[in-house]
Amino acid sequence: MKYVKSWKLFHELVKANALKQGRFLGLDVGDKYVGVAVSDPENRIASPLSVLVRNKTNIDLVATDFQSLISELSVVAFVVGYPFDRQRKTPNAIQVKLFIDELSKTGKLKGFKYTYWNECQTSKNVELLLRPLNLHPVQSKTMVDKFAAVGILQGYLDNVNRKMRSETAK
Repeated sequence: MKYVKSWKLFHELVKANALKQGRFLGLDVGDKYVGVAVSDPENRIASPLSVLVRNKTNIDLVATDFQSLISELSVVAFVVGYPFDRQRKTPNAIQVKLFIDELSKTGKLKGFKYTYWNECQTSKNVELLLRPLNLHPVQSKTMVDKFAAVGILQGYLDNVNRKMRSETAK
C-alpha cells in the first residue's frame, strides 16, 4: 500500500481518469472494529457500508475482505480516519498506523493507494446523535463505527470537490 497526501491522491486519480470508473472507501479504524463507508460513483456522497471485526489474528481475512470490496465496488483508494494531534501521538493514532502497516504486510493490497483524513470528533458526533435512540450497546457501537467512516469520507470528498471546483473556476 502506498500513502499519498490527500489532495495529491485526488488530483492523481483525476489526471489518470480513474475517478470516472472508481470510488473511495472511508475507514474508521478502532481497536475492535473497522467502520467502512463508500462513495457514490460520482465521488460526491459517502454512505455507510459495513463494519469489519478486527483483531490481531484476522488481518489476512480483513485484507481479503478489502480485496473483495475493491473488486465489487471498483474502489480506487482508501481514505483512512486519523486523529491528528500536533502536540503528541495519541494511542488511537498509533493504532491506525499499525493497522495500515499490518494490511500492507499481507501483500494483498500491493500498490493500492490511501490517504489520511482528520477524524476529529466523528465518533463523538455520531454517539450524540444515536444516544436518544437507546440502542443495544453492540448495535450502537457498530452504527457509530459505520457512520464515523461516513463522516471521514464525506469530509474528504467535500474538501477535494470544493478544491476541484475552485481550480476549474480559475
